[in-house]
Amino acid sequence: LFFALTGSSNNNTLNNFEIASDYIKKRKDPPLVVASTLLVPGYIDEKEIKKIATFICSCNPDIPYKLLGFHPQFYMNDFPPTSKKLALSCLEIAKNCGLKNVDIGNKHLLI
Repeated sequence: LFFALTGSSNNNTLNNFEIASDYIKKRKDPPLVVASTLLVPGYIDEKEIKKIATFICSCNPDIPYKLLGFHPQFYMNDFPPTSKKLALSCLEIAKNCGLKNVDIGNKHLLI
């Protein structure tokens, strides 16, 4: 997905995230690293969330992870909003991957 949207590899992003995740041990509150994923139907599904959550957990299971509801606007107004079912499924998957601080944001956007 990253390559499809940017035309480049996500290796630098992953490497930088790993480096930054080391700093969460130095200061937990407020956290220096927070991850989030916009749950765009048709682009992000449970399979993607499992990969992302597994990677975050491999860096540090205490990193806060926010799953964000999507609302169609502008150039992406032909996509549906995120369903509550998808958000809850992704939340469960992220927790099962070992992440300790996972939450759903933008709950008011879920249908």
